[in-house]
Amino acid sequence: MLQIALLSFAETFAPQHRSVLLRSVGLAIGLLVVLGIAAQATLARMVDLDWHWAEILIDLAAALGIIVAAVFLVPPVTSLIAGLFLDDVAETVERTDFPDEPVGRAVPVGRSIVMTIRFFGVMVLVNLIALLLLLVPGVNLIVFYVANGYLLGREYFQLAALRYRSEQEAAELRSCYGLRIFIAGLMIAVVVSIPIVNLVTPIFATIFMVRLHHRIGREAGRLTPAPGSFPASGTNRQ
Repeated sequence: MLQIALLSFAETFAPQHRSVLLRSVGLAIGLLVVLGIAAQATLARMVDLDWHWAEILIDLAAALGIIVAAVFLVPPVTSLIAGLFLDDVAETVERTDFPDEPVGRAVPVGRSIVMTIRFFGVMVLVNLIALLLLLVPGVNLIVFYVANGYLLGREYFQLAALRYRSEQEAAELRSCYGLRIFIAGLMIAVVVSIPIVNLVTPIFATIFMVRLHHRIGREAGRLTPAPGSFPASGTNRQ
């Protein structure tokens, strides 16, 4: 599995994924900057001190807090931004890396938006809890990696699996191979924890989980899109 992860990370920067990577990273950085400016402006309006030195200290503390918060908010923000592009990434991987196997069916746009928003909300909650636990040495790291490992593994594997299976089949497969998917999620969480590098998380995680799903699909004995479950790949973008 480590080999698959390393190959997937290298492929993240390949030419065929460059357009999606640049769009998702650019939009994620832009959104984080806007959120940071808004937070700084709000704090400046709320705090008005007569001592100039005190205002400088508060500004520095606020800037540091915004930077720390941004690190924890990168996973949900990048997932939200990239969520609408990931079917394109998955299809590219399927066509280039598995040319002799069937191509999956794109998840309908409406369903994809619902999944993206749900995942964003859960990721924000988990990472805010981890942020609050910064004052408890060691515990916050455990919460961060375990929670993100579980969530990232579950959601990105489901994205890959739903291109070939119904939701019930995807859930059953995830249950049968839960430990392997969780370990894969931990590997994704490691990338999430590295500043700047974590901006490529959605693309890397999608490539990684598409490959993992194909391996698990072979073991499970079926890797054929469920008849009629979704429109043919790409039709929902017309």
